[in-house]
Amino acid sequence: MGKEKQFYSLTVEDVLTNLDSSLHGLSHEEARKRLERFGPNELIEKKRKSPLLLLLSQFTNFLVVILIIAAGISAFLGDVVEFITIMAIVIMAGVLGFIQEYRAEKALEALRRLAAPTAKVLRGGKEEEIPAREIVPGDIVILRTGDKVPADGRIVEAINLKIDEAVLTGESVPVEKTIDPIEKEKVAIGDQKNMAFFGTIVTYGRGKFVVTATGMQTEFGKIAGMLQEVEEKKTPLQVNMDRTSKFIGIFALILCGIIALFGVIRGYPILEMFVWGVALAVAVIPEALPAVVTISLALGVRRMVKRHALIRKLPSVETLGCVTYICSDKTGTLTRNEMTVRRLWVNNKFIDVSGSGYIPEGEFFSDGKPYSHIDPYLQSLLRIGALCNDAELVFKKQEGIWDIKGDPTEGALIVVAEKAGLQQTELNNYYKRIDEVPFTSERKMMTTIHSTTDGERVAYSKGAPEVILNRCKYIYSDGSERELTREEREAILNIAHEMASQALRVVGMSYRVIEPGMTYSHENIEQEMVFVGLAGMIDPPREEAKEAVKICEEAGIKPLMITGDHKITAMAIGKELGILRTGEAVSGVDLDSMSDEELEKRVEKIEICARVSPEHKIRI
Repeated sequence: MGKEKQFYSLTVEDVLTNLDSSLHGLSHEEARKRLERFGPNELIEKKRKSPLLLLLSQFTNFLVVILIIAAGISAFLGDVVEFITIMAIVIMAGVLGFIQEYRAEKALEALRRLAAPTAKVLRGGKEEEIPAREIVPGDIVILRTGDKVPADGRIVEAINLKIDEAVLTGESVPVEKTIDPIEKEKVAIGDQKNMAFFGTIVTYGRGKFVVTATGMQTEFGKIAGMLQEVEEKKTPLQVNMDRTSKFIGIFALILCGIIALFGVIRGYPILEMFVWGVALAVAVIPEALPAVVTISLALGVRRMVKRHALIRKLPSVETLGCVTYICSDKTGTLTRNEMTVRRLWVNNKFIDVSGSGYIPEGEFFSDGKPYSHIDPYLQSLLRIGALCNDAELVFKKQEGIWDIKGDPTEGALIVVAEKAGLQQTELNNYYKRIDEVPFTSERKMMTTIHSTTDGERVAYSKGAPEVILNRCKYIYSDGSERELTREEREAILNIAHEMASQALRVVGMSYRVIEPGMTYSHENIEQEMVFVGLAGMIDPPREEAKEAVKICEEAGIKPLMITGDHKITAMAIGKELGILRTGEAVSGVDLDSMSDEELEKRVEKIEICARVSPEHKIRI
């Protein structure tokens, strides 16, 4: 089999030949043989400590060991009270640390459940549902909306297929998938549009892919492997505690030896002097120190839990106090991971929209002044976005949140329409959809045909601004539909580019009224349309993230954004959050060209790393 990293550059036929497979899938016998050869499709976790070893590890600190020895000597000398006191303190500190780490491990186990339990594959030409762990290289996997991708593979069929890869790349917008080979030699994971990756989710359309990697050989598996190989380093507190423990321990032993020696020289019995030396050594050792440190850290963990932070080891709490840099992902961390329409252009006006996320609340402004949401041009634009749409806005009562079923871009258009009083249910009842020309990555547009309750028929289109403009002969502006001039086309494209430079995802919209008696087809309905306007959307920054960045700056902590999203988008969000000020913004390609020495020299000047892979994140 060929190198996995080259599959995106091969044609579908070459990939199938390379994997000794076909579009009909593998036979049951061949799949069984490959399962024995490659092993199950699951992530292999690093062997974790048993509860007993986890408990015993709490008593390996040098000072704790000295205290246990001191307690043993106290018991040997008959000082039961001293023995009980020391052991009670040691055991209490150890048990507190054990409970915290055990609970954290259980919580992390829940976070690790990212694998799809079952998957649909072609075996011998027939569709079958099998456990995801039984998938092997060469299998043909069927994908439908809502499915979690169970392995890495090369797309062999894509029908309006979009996959949300935020879990792997950090990119907030689902990726449109294609079957075409990519000719470039080095392509970032986020740009491999003919590949599907383990753990990502299908948000739209359907398709098939041939499995190229399973288990630990997937991109997700490689990340898991790299994380398991990362060497665990001691926290500053642990280093200082070890140093203090050794100093106290050595000092106590030397003191014990000196006292005993001087006593013996002065004629006291050796055994009596040994007892005096040990008693003095035990008195010097601060028995309560481990307990005080453990209790202090436990209180810190409790406060962090109230803020929904998961702390795996107690000393990690103290580490937060030593932080000078914070590397943060963008999507879902600094931003809401909810596409939101921020700006509209209609009737030669820019209209700004307030509100963020999927909550259908917000107002409209033009030149800083309130803009009427019942303006006919605005209503026309928003109606097109809401009707030429397959997403759905839902309110989850149990969680008390608004969410989207379907594509986030389409969801954002429904939300902004709701802000203007255009409810999706009412629109769909009045404008019944009777036909559609679906979106494809080649066409870059979508059209739906509707019949009103009054018997009128109209076609609504949305898509890439340049594509929509090419289909338009007229423009709806200044109170009428008039012919679109060449100068106006260029001006509109410039406006679209200006909005895109602000990291907005821009969508153009148009319509065409179908005259009574007119016979239309999918080929001619998208001709001689009327251009209405543009909608620009973005995954907006969290308000609390802005405040967090400000607090970090005041505390002398420098935040660094590391994201798989595009550089221009990352820079726009970085400027809005206050992260990008005087430093640099670099891409994953830039990082690849830097040696470790060069990166070390420049890293303190870098404020944003965009279009990076998980390997880049670990390197940084």
